[in-house]
Parts: sequence; structure tokens; C-alpha cells
Amino acid sequence: MNQVQELEQAILARAERLAGEYRERASRSRDNILREAAERLRMRESREESIAKTLAERTFRQHVQASELKMQTHLDRMRWNLVQDVERALAGRMRTFGDDLQRYDAWLDSLIVRAANLIEEKSLIVSANARDLQRMTERWDAILETLPEHKTVTLSKEPIETLGGVLVASRDRRIRVDNTYEGRLERLRPAVQQVILERLLPSGFDTGNLFSG
Repeated sequence: MNQVQELEQAILARAERLAGEYRERASRSRDNILREAAERLRMRESREESIAKTLAERTFRQHVQASELKMQTHLDRMRWNLVQDVERALAGRMRTFGDDLQRYDAWLDSLIVRAANLIEEKSLIVSANARDLQRMTERWDAILETLPEHKTVTLSKEPIETLGGVLVASRDRRIRVDNTYEGRLERLRPAVQQVILERLLPSGFDTGNLFSG
């Protein structure tokens, strides 16, 4: 073998080694590219999944909040209607109670006596609706006998708008004991609403104390 042939073989061998190295390098590069592409795809899918999950959760929360608001509105409307039903029922009871003159007159008298004892002022004015004023005028002397002797209690000639009960005030109107139906109902209303919230059933209302005590 001459030197030319040896040189050719050396060159071919070198070329084969280089080709092998390039193939191996190319294979590693391809694998790296594929791994990186797979990782980028995985990360993109993960991001898209996270975004989709976040959007789904947001949409779900929005639906839940909308449902809660709708339910709250419905409950508020129901509670209001129930309060109105209770107040109508109480007004009916008040009218029936007012027709029982013996019991009703005794109740009015007790309200006046209690207010006269509560208010420290000596000079008091009693106000009521037109019907009750007329009846109390007829028996005012008897009512005065039940009141503390050191108190001067006058029956107002001007009727007030009320379904029943009395308003007792000091002469200067600065101190008042409002035992009209409306005044007592206003004080009872928070308890009525609380019962409605707890039971949402008008049959559960405790309304007896409006006409007693």
C-alpha cells in the first residue's frame, strides 16, 4: 500500500469517526429538543389547565353568589311579607280586644297608672284616640282615684291617631310613655322579626305580650 492509499484510508476513517460523532451529537440534540419541547408543552398545558380551572372556579363562584343573592332577596321578601301578615293579625286582635270594653277599659286604666308611677314629673297629660277619649271622659273621675295623689293628670281633648292604647307624657312633652298599639308594636317588631328569621313560620310568633303586662 502506497502512501496515497494510506492517506485516503486515514481520511476515510477520520471522516467516519467525525460522522459518528456528529450523528451522536445530533441524536443528543434531537433528544434535548424533544425533551424541551415536551416540557414546554407540559408547562403550557399546565398553565392552560390552571387558567381554565381558575376561570371555572370564578364562574362557579359567580353563579353561587348570584344564587345566594337571589335566595337572600327571596328570604327578605318572605320575611317582609310575614312581618306584614303578623302585624295585620295583631291589628285584628287589637280591634277584637278593644270591643271587649270591660277588659279593654281595665287595661287602659292600668297603662295610665303605670305611666303615672314611672314618670317623675307631677303634671301629666293622657292622650288617646277619639273613641277611647269619649269613654275615658265619662269615667275620668274614677280613673283619677286610682292615680298617685301627688300627681296632676289631665285628659287631653285632642285625639291622636292610634288603634288603641294611651300616650302619657309630661306637661312639657319631654318625657313620654308610649303605650299606644303602634308604640308597643314598634318595640315588639325586632322580636317578631327575630322569630321570623328563626322559624319562618307565622304560627311560631309570640305576640301575647303586646296586650299584657
